[in-house]
Amino acid sequence: MNNSPAGTALVIGSGFGGLAAAIRLSCRGWRVQVLERLSQPGGRARVHEQDGFRFDAGPTIITVPHLFEELWQLAGRKLSDDVTLKALNPYYRVRFDDGRWFDYSGDNAAMRAEVARFDPADLPGFDALAREADVCYREGFEKLGPVAFDSLTQLLVAIPNMVRMKGWQTIWQMVCRHLKNPYLRVVFSFHPLLLGGNPLKVTSSYALIHTLERRFGVHWAMGGTGALVRAMVNLLGDRGVPVRCEADVKRILVEDGRAAGVELRSGERIAADIVVSNADAAWTYKHLVPDAPRRTWTDRKLARAKYSMSLFVWYFGTNRQYHDVPHHQMVLGPRYEGLLTDIFLKHKLTEDFSLYLHRPSASDPSVAPAGHDCFYALSPVPHLDSGVNWATEAETYRQRVQRRLEETVLPGLGQHIVTSRVTTPQQFHDDLLSYKGAAFGMEPRLLQSAWFRPHNRSEDLPGLFLVGAGTHPGAGVPGVLMSAQALETVLPPLPRVPATEPAPARALPSAKVLAR
Repeated sequence: MNNSPAGTALVIGSGFGGLAAAIRLSCRGWRVQVLERLSQPGGRARVHEQDGFRFDAGPTIITVPHLFEELWQLAGRKLSDDVTLKALNPYYRVRFDDGRWFDYSGDNAAMRAEVARFDPADLPGFDALAREADVCYREGFEKLGPVAFDSLTQLLVAIPNMVRMKGWQTIWQMVCRHLKNPYLRVVFSFHPLLLGGNPLKVTSSYALIHTLERRFGVHWAMGGTGALVRAMVNLLGDRGVPVRCEADVKRILVEDGRAAGVELRSGERIAADIVVSNADAAWTYKHLVPDAPRRTWTDRKLARAKYSMSLFVWYFGTNRQYHDVPHHQMVLGPRYEGLLTDIFLKHKLTEDFSLYLHRPSASDPSVAPAGHDCFYALSPVPHLDSGVNWATEAETYRQRVQRRLEETVLPGLGQHIVTSRVTTPQQFHDDLLSYKGAAFGMEPRLLQSAWFRPHNRSEDLPGLFLVGAGTHPGAGVPGVLMSAQALETVLPPLPRVPATEPAPARALPSAKVLAR
């Protein structure tokens, strides 16, 4: 009897990692369904439409466009036919508590001028830091990013790379070794916060972000980051891969000691040869396979791990425009090291805070009504171990954020707000199923990275695979896209069944199906 490839794969979650995994699986011949518990795809990258404004819920910075371009190439298409990416300059402005600011860009001459404006004595250190960041990019991003770290051997092989990156030091220590000016130390060390890491604790290998941004730029997807999500869903639809929304996975089915499909909360069961979880890694192990034998990611080990901070995000629109506010801006508070310690180590919600202010209408008028501005203000806050009752604290905290913005970069803000909504750490837990409400999964410390992070091929359950922020290589849009690259290296051979066997239904009526 003639045989034909017929492997079936279920992808839990439709964040960037899950959608990228589904595209790669489909292009390798797997029959795929994507299951999303929310009413729209995207996960952390979903979109809030409200009062004529379009708010990207999460990621706003696209730094490595070729990772998206590769997905389109695999499907025989061109990214530029479906999505327009706009390069930004500057990448972002870092505004300090005393009103001084640093405009961060990919132009080396402009960056040297900015450094000199703060302290010309730090120019040699800036050059040395750039060279060291180049080493981290080459050894970390290029060589280790796509590696699945599926075995101890791969860890041992990577040790020379970590030595060349001086991976035992923190990025704060690396930056302080090169730069003496306190303002510049902040400018060149805060980047791990974009990935959920404490600059005082994460490995110096994250200096690779400096080189990554300089080489590939910082981009905005016209129409919002959600435009990329919609384009990926359409790409899958053209390949016959459904993205089923409102399909809430209750548990991963286990048969003969391996993942064999999923059960939805509706009671529906779907069989599969493999299951790929784009859900939070800790949540996957604790809640989706609670009864499966777990020797590695036990409840005790998950509870003892160090997790990223959470986020308080205020989305708001104004009936006036603030033309002097750039697309991306950091509005820093009076403390840096002390605030990081309170957030990450003491899990304490403090009176002072720092903000990332996103104004996409600076680059893209489509996200707001004419003559209006679209914003979100993001404040790093402790995860739920803080004990904060966000049901009662959220509005008070929002008001504090508003006052801070009025005092600094958005004068008269309160008079011009026409729409508003917030996301709290509790919603990261309840809506996005993030363990402890941590916005980025496990913190990317040295001993929670690479082989020490949840593997792309589950150590505990054959047939289960993981992509997204909680697995290798980590959080951030490039990281979760690369987790799908790493997934490809550990997939089993495509099963083969008789050609006469009917293919399973691509879409079932119990959940909303998104297709082109």
